[in-house]
Amino acid sequence: MNERPLDLELVRAFVHVAELSSFTRAAEALGGTQAGVSLKLRKLEDRLGRTLLERTPRLVRLTADGAAFLERARRLLAADREARLWEVAPPQRLRLGISDHVTGDTLPGLLRRLAAASPGLVFDIRMGFSRLLLDAFDAGDLDAVVVRREGNRRDGQMLRQDRYGWFAGAGWRADDGRLPLALLAAPCGVRAAVIAALDSAAIGWREAFTGGSVSSVGAAVAAGLAVAPMATHLAPAGSVEVGPALNLPALPSATVMLVARAGDALAKTALRELAAFLRA
Repeated sequence: MNERPLDLELVRAFVHVAELSSFTRAAEALGGTQAGVSLKLRKLEDRLGRTLLERTPRLVRLTADGAAFLERARRLLAADREARLWEVAPPQRLRLGISDHVTGDTLPGLLRRLAAASPGLVFDIRMGFSRLLLDAFDAGDLDAVVVRREGNRRDGQMLRQDRYGWFAGAGWRADDGRLPLALLAAPCGVRAAVIAALDSAAIGWREAFTGGSVSSVGAAVAAGLAVAPMATHLAPAGSVEVGPALNLPALPSATVMLVARAGDALAKTALRELAAFLRA
């Protein structure tokens, strides 16, 4: 048996590739290059004498040995994080704003990855409307925000495009009256865009439900109370996109942005991890 200790940087690269299913996204999260991550994986496989990943132009997946090693690798990194917590002086804090339209049920996974990437960093998370989060960022109350791009603002890093549609519960049936809507309260940017689109198309509507969060609007859809404009990845399970059937105007996609000011190394590591996760 080889008694040489494993290089944890090689192990960390393997875990990132395995969890993100991408050398490119793993490199972004680690702050390196795709070639560098690939080299680390080859070194780890040579050190273990096993093939951990199957690589094709379209696919990266674990081999049987890779799947068996993944949990061991996670335990190694967890032990390293626990040991390094002894080195940390007063905890550092990252004040992060996240638009309610962005994460949905992926938020627990995001928080788990942030905590793993930056042990000892305290996360102060604020959920809300993009416009209000940007105002808080500009005022210095937040260190970084993940928001829908609104207006002419062009600073920040583009993460992805989210498609929007009109969703209703599976059993919902339209009547002959005005379209019942489930919307977030003002100053939600989606609300303003939807009302403008319906008014421009001369489509009658009424506000049947006003929610304080995207999850509450999704609950109204699932309950069959109304139709809601939502990002497709946030639509509740079992809901149906009804825009074409009701001749509703097409909704524009939204650009999701990360806007951040320079922070310390720990915060930068967390933000790289955040960007890679939200692009995945």
